[in-house]
Amino acid sequence: MRNTLALTLITAALICGCKKAPPTSEATPKKSSRPQIFVTNYPLAYFAERIGSTEVDVVFPAPKDQDPAFWQPNDAQIAAFQQADMILMNGATYSKWAEKVTLPESRMVDTSSGFHDRFIEIKDAVTHSHGKDGTHSHNGTAFTTWLDFDQALSQADAICAALQKLKPESIEMFALNFDLLKRELLELDARMQTVGKKLADQPMMASHPIYQYWARRYHINLKHVLWEPEEVPTEAQMDDLKKIIATHPAKWFVWEGEPAKESVEKIKALNLSSVVFDPCANVPDKGTWLDVMKENVKAMEAVE
Repeated sequence: MRNTLALTLITAALICGCKKAPPTSEATPKKSSRPQIFVTNYPLAYFAERIGSTEVDVVFPAPKDQDPAFWQPNDAQIAAFQQADMILMNGATYSKWAEKVTLPESRMVDTSSGFHDRFIEIKDAVTHSHGKDGTHSHNGTAFTTWLDFDQALSQADAICAALQKLKPESIEMFALNFDLLKRELLELDARMQTVGKKLADQPMMASHPIYQYWARRYHINLKHVLWEPEEVPTEAQMDDLKKIIATHPAKWFVWEGEPAKESVEKIKALNLSSVVFDPCANVPDKGTWLDVMKENVKAMEAVE
């Protein structure tokens, strides 16, 4: 009976979708007996921790106050990436710094390679700056891939397959952990699809050009500006917004973070209500990536 159960679990693991404490930040950790999995953003860290559990050490070195997409690791951090047992990359031109250094290809996993033919190309993006991230442009490939929860599932699937290859003795546990995560991602995807059908291409605005995959997957009729949630828009920015909504009559404004109260009041004067949909590229102040996504979806379900 015990042998039959073990055989059943192994078979299930091989046919599942993946072929079947918060992540370490900033400091370079000491080498442990477990494989070290270095990641380039928090969604990948969350997926790797959920699937890998106690069998791996997940390391996410980007500082909490920076956007990992535009973060530049120092020499010691780059060396740590180079020595990692596995490097999980978001793909879709996410980590600009990785184009300038040499990383071991045999230990790199491009988690979005499974849908590279569906990448969204951005042209004529405006160069801008905010916070410690410096000046940058969103030209090239849209990179917040995980906001399409079907693509997030594909990325988690790729992580599961890579971990199973790295530690085949834990294949069953990785497969079971992935299946639990898969169910939750499918539920998020179904809920957001219901929201998209309810909105029926209703015009909406967004504070930043980061929602391309989300808008495509869930049929959100979205245009964006280049605002920061913590900064009150200038009169020039308000004028630009007025020009957009003159032909794109939005009633809702999607913020990537909690906006300043004055900002909310200023756009309210234009009959725009505010809703937060946090991309959660970095470690949140509380909860996990999944908690944040559930709150995002809940907030969108309240949009009329």
